Amino acid sequence: MTTIRVAHRPALGVYTKIVAVCTFLLLLAGAMVTSTGSGLAVPDWPLSFGKVMPAMEGGVLYEHGHRMVATFVGALIVGEALWLWRIEPRRWVRVLGWFALGGVILQGALGGLTVLLRLPDAVSVSHAALAQLVFGLTVAIAVACSRSWLRDGAAEAVDADAFSLFSLAALACAAIYLQILLGAVVRHTGAGLAIPTFPLAFGRLVPPLDSFPVAIHFAHRVGSIAVTLVVAWVAVRALRRHRSLPRIVGPALLLLALVAIQMGLGAWVVLSYKSAWVTSAHLGTGALLFATALSLALRSRRYLALAPRPAHPPIRPHREPAGAR
Repeated sequence: MTTIRVAHRPALGVYTKIVAVCTFLLLLAGAMVTSTGSGLAVPDWPLSFGKVMPAMEGGVLYEHGHRMVATFVGALIVGEALWLWRIEPRRWVRVLGWFALGGVILQGALGGLTVLLRLPDAVSVSHAALAQLVFGLTVAIAVACSRSWLRDGAAEAVDADAFSLFSLAALACAAIYLQILLGAVVRHTGAGLAIPTFPLAFGRLVPPLDSFPVAIHFAHRVGSIAVTLVVAWVAVRALRRHRSLPRIVGPALLLLALVAIQMGLGAWVVLSYKSAWVTSAHLGTGALLFATALSLALRSRRYLALAPRPAHPPIRPHREPAGAR
């Protein structure tokens, strides 16, 4: 990540935020397709019943609506990548734009395969996993093109801890993304109600793990506890060490709020017997949690300077063994 001085371009900054928001809405649209069981409501691709615009009724509303939103977001990301290529001097930001473009193209192909192959689990899970990565890329681009990122000066504080806030936030990103992958497997293998009770599992802390649906569902529950602990560690570190930096404190507080909401929604998914709206909100909150951790990682890299490592190990005074003369 270079320190090239770049002028803020308000139009580009606004556009990148619009792209990120629209990509998030696309995630929600896709979540509603799965939550309502509408994945094959339109059984052909790329047309819908041989038409560009079919009757928007029942599951067709969700599936074809998802395709329409995806087309719109794809066009936005094409525009973003080209705009960055033309005027953005930072190579790493341009690369993010090309990755987002490649990701959305591959995402469209996976979406088509999902329909043509009749919802195979592996393709459906890959489609869901890539969607989160594309969203993360659009968020990273929006952060890098924001007014605060470009107009603020050098790093405002030093991070002298053995594990930097950047490394911890990156760990949180990885943990959240792995949990998202587990959630995608749960959703697309129909394991959402494999354990239909909460907070206990069939009245136990650990249920009999004698079937894949129960095992993957329970792994997702255990993963939620692990993610909560990692997020709490990151947030507490940020609030204790850097409470004077609003650009660090803001995402840290948001992480705590989102992880609490996400835990509640996860319980509600089971207790509501997989209500489509609750399940989709659970997926959307997970995406926001991932984006917030990513934003905190980027901001900690931008606003916190790592303490320099010593050139040599510390020199310790020589002590003779007791009794030596």
